[in-house]
Amino acid sequence: MAKDKKGETPGVDFSRRDFLRGSTAGALSGGLISGSALAEPVVPAVDAEILGPSPVPMTLRINGENHRTRLEPRVTLLDALRNHLDITGAKKVCDRATCGACTVMLDGKLVYACSVLAIEAQGQDIQTVESLASGDELHPIQAAFVENDAQQCGFCTPGFVMACKGFLDKNPNPTREQIEKGLGGNICRCGTYVGVRQAVLDIGTGGNV
Repeated sequence: MAKDKKGETPGVDFSRRDFLRGSTAGALSGGLISGSALAEPVVPAVDAEILGPSPVPMTLRINGENHRTRLEPRVTLLDALRNHLDITGAKKVCDRATCGACTVMLDGKLVYACSVLAIEAQGQDIQTVESLASGDELHPIQAAFVENDAQQCGFCTPGFVMACKGFLDKNPNPTREQIEKGLGGNICRCGTYVGVRQAVLDIGTGGNV
């Protein structure tokens, strides 16, 4: 068919959008796409348990003690600790599972509390930095931090202490290179890495963690 000077076909008013709309309609009518599949909602099983968005009962075992509370399922373990249970040792800094300031232990495994939902932590032993000292007596790791000036502003310190605890539990006599790698998940803006590494070395040469 001949085209005019603008390159358009006279008498034809048909856009790309019209073409796509018509193609979809044809596919539906021809059975290529199931109309029912597009419109049918996903219905959960009758016996499926649906939690939220309202608060639900939770029990968190923290430092050997059960804490019963009601939280929305979307609340992180870090927010549950700090905002609902007033256990504020773990710090909220990046809130993106990057800096390590919120490091705690779940059943002996180091985790970022900002990346774990409180509801998922139920049934596990949660250990925070508050569990380490016994009254006024510091844990050996905490004492080593003081002796080696391994803290400044303090925001990263609780997470670093817990990271050192978990690291030494698995590697009680590490080399400096192993320490650098093992603590790579924690960041100190003040740059006290030298003191932190020396604290771990001091404990790892016969200290009790």
